[in-house]
Amino acid sequence: MTNERLEYLRKKSSNLPRVPGIYMMKDRSGKIIYVGKSRSLKDRVSQYFHLSSDANIKTKQMVSIVDDFETVICDTEIEALALENVKIKQYTPKYNILLKDSKSYPYIKLTLNEQYPRISMTRKRISDGARYYGPYSGASVVYGVIGTLERSLGIPTCKRSFPRDIGKERPCIYKQLGRCVSPCDNTISQEDYYKVMQCASNVLRGNIKEAVDSLTNQMLDFAEKEKFEDAVRCRDSIEALKKLRDSQKVVGSPDDEYDIIAVYTDNLSTCISIFYIRSGIISDSDTYLFGAYEISTNDDCEFMSQFIVDLYSKREYIPSEILLSFNLESDELDLVQSYLRELSKRAIKIRIPQKGGTKKLCDMVTKNAEEQAKQYKNKMEQDNKVLVKLSEMLSLDTVPNRIESYDISNLGNEHITAGMIVYEDGHLLKNDYRVFRIKNQSGADDYSAMRETLKRRIEHLTDATGSFSKMPDLILLDGGMTHVSAVKDIFKEMNVNIPVFGMVKDEHHKTRTLVTENEEISIAKEQSVFVFVYKLQEEVHRFSVSKMDSAKRKTLKRSSLENIRGIGSKKAKLLLNYFKTITALKEASLEEIASVKGISKTDAEKIIEYLKDE
Repeated sequence: MTNERLEYLRKKSSNLPRVPGIYMMKDRSGKIIYVGKSRSLKDRVSQYFHLSSDANIKTKQMVSIVDDFETVICDTEIEALALENVKIKQYTPKYNILLKDSKSYPYIKLTLNEQYPRISMTRKRISDGARYYGPYSGASVVYGVIGTLERSLGIPTCKRSFPRDIGKERPCIYKQLGRCVSPCDNTISQEDYYKVMQCASNVLRGNIKEAVDSLTNQMLDFAEKEKFEDAVRCRDSIEALKKLRDSQKVVGSPDDEYDIIAVYTDNLSTCISIFYIRSGIISDSDTYLFGAYEISTNDDCEFMSQFIVDLYSKREYIPSEILLSFNLESDELDLVQSYLRELSKRAIKIRIPQKGGTKKLCDMVTKNAEEQAKQYKNKMEQDNKVLVKLSEMLSLDTVPNRIESYDISNLGNEHITAGMIVYEDGHLLKNDYRVFRIKNQSGADDYSAMRETLKRRIEHLTDATGSFSKMPDLILLDGGMTHVSAVKDIFKEMNVNIPVFGMVKDEHHKTRTLVTENEEISIAKEQSVFVFVYKLQEEVHRFSVSKMDSAKRKTLKRSSLENIRGIGSKKAKLLLNYFKTITALKEASLEEIASVKGISKTDAEKIIEYLKDE
């Protein structure tokens, strides 16, 4: 930033009013790189352009590329906080905390309002009389909990509906294995089955002792009535639940319910760790890792309040209490607390424990964050060594941070598809993967397809947000010298200077070498570089082939039935849903086909005629 521009920004910020609102920092291209909120726009924005020498590195780096800013005045601080969250989602600024938006948190649903309750995973919590437990950090956690309950208590895993299907089919093998209480053949009464599901509810609430006590009473009752098989089932369930209780970390009383948020920062990364305490046990946890400069310091109120607001904006459930291991200024804490109160429509308390058991828990979660950050650091250091060595071998000016890799796949002259994968900050960014359907060519010409792909890719650099808005530091193509030359020609026309290299395979389909448009660079002797490039080449090939195959399947599905006159996609779907396969449809009679709802006798005649010719 020039002195003239700095003076302009200082003057512009000094003319702002002292009212609540949001501000949006822009770079020279007009792209929004940071969104913030303040109770006094003039005071907050002016601070950026009068930084002291001890200001944190992240803020200095961001301010150095600011060219202008916009502001939006709000009536209240709460309104500013809500608008800030909306604008961050809209523009995904580089210097804001960005959590994944696509995640819909899963719950465990228990239908205790039904005669024969069932247990399942759901991503929607609705008022239908069922009980919901969670939310959990991911589907794998939910299925793990459900699986444990099914094995421990003998809960049915089949899709049969009770009482409708009782006595209609033979019990499955799980009854013989002792893994199911078998309501399908009336082995268990409705009353006893309901007790089993109530035990599941107790376990999900964290009260395993109550579940064990209930099963013990049932076991004694069965033994007294000489129902020894049922008594044995209860005994086995008790043993399984005792093992489960021993494996869980109990941190409080059965009524305790709160979240703990802790943060650890070093010179390479910041890790935020969250433990979800439900009914006194650690029911789940989340970890969020950010690279250098994404979050500046442990006591950076603005960034951490952004994180909390963004986190709970994505979760349907907010506990009544949230514990923090780091400090927030009292005004900021009150603001976030008020925002969450409005979001959840009930009282929410955020506090920072200073002593006692909750302080020890916060310290434990902080230690967890520190350990995760250390593991990340070790991985990053190893990855950086590989990237440094790669940049040396390719004579690059800088060590690449963002690497994009491309591959062309096709089926003959059809379904020509280019896949793009992205490696950034030490890992593959699958949300940034893209696919290109090649448009402007007839026939399988890989060079022409690669030219079109990279031309379209560079044209998207002007996008305000998303994967395409970022300039890659290095491009690796699945191809040889001619592929590289074709892309270099396009870059020359577009006045773009990005290093491009081809990845060439040997006769065993292993990466042999990297190439420019006129020379080969052997990587075989550098094992770490070889493995790194090989994995990229395999991943981009897998991705592009899967997308090409998907396009092929869609076309084949259409061509088999929709070629019949009068049969569109809707009727074709009706037929396939009814007959399941084309073979079954071929073997069907005229009357059977015409009996399908939505298919006329004339349609059936045309279908039989068409399939006979086929």
